Amino acid sequence: MKIGFIDYYLDEWHANSYPEFIRKATDGEVEVAYAYAMIDSPRGGMTTAEWCKKYEITRCESIEQLIELSDAIVVLSPDNCEMHEQLCQLPLRSGKPVYVDKTFAPDAATAQRLFAIAQEHDTPCYSTSALRYATEYKEVDIDTVRAVNLWGSGNYEIYSIHLIEPLMMLIKSPAKRVMYLPGERWLAMVVEFEDGRTGTISLFEDGSPYITNVCCTGGNKLLNIKSSFFDEFILELVDFFKNKTEKVSHEETIDILTVREAGNRAQKTPGEWVMV
Repeated sequence: MKIGFIDYYLDEWHANSYPEFIRKATDGEVEVAYAYAMIDSPRGGMTTAEWCKKYEITRCESIEQLIELSDAIVVLSPDNCEMHEQLCQLPLRSGKPVYVDKTFAPDAATAQRLFAIAQEHDTPCYSTSALRYATEYKEVDIDTVRAVNLWGSGNYEIYSIHLIEPLMMLIKSPAKRVMYLPGERWLAMVVEFEDGRTGTISLFEDGSPYITNVCCTGGNKLLNIKSSFFDEFILELVDFFKNKTEKVSHEETIDILTVREAGNRAQKTPGEWVMV
């Protein structure tokens, strides 16, 4: 099986790491064979040509060419989700399995437009944070969860998905409203759910381990996320490409992005509730 990478620019951590992850997970049965990038790295990294030469991956001159040659497609651009709507137009019309890297879309409306294209053209697709596959989360009985507090690193725009997605996975209830609380190179966001439960995420720009504290009816669980969640993610990704079974529902992804979008709005009015 040959995978094609579509990216805004290729010299970024996900594009640099996934080919070896996939090769190792499948003993070479599945490989990243083709790549296309809209631009060369704007951060002073490798050009598209240099990247393809280093990783021994064939450069495609167009998205159309990549789709024709590939058995499955990964749309990357993990740090620029605003580019996904443009980069996904042709892949989601291809009928071939498409994985779209986190964050799927900048807002719920964009996500709905993209999923509508995929559904119209019978294209299996999904998106997820790799943190979803941390084995520590499997220790939690979802039915006993009363509240959740998650810590992680980075800024809201790029990295909030890694905390919001597990939060929504652990508290299976529609979100009602959010509140944003800023600090110096730190932020917190409180999410209140329709059933009265609450959860918080805290992002530390200068770095933090991924830690989740889960308040359960039978006692609390402190989860220090150290498992190889990327290995589990890659195994699930390859299974999706082979079996075309979407790993995360479109509805769940839209719900997650709705909360993320509310958080963006809440940053304009710190300390005040913003309805989801």
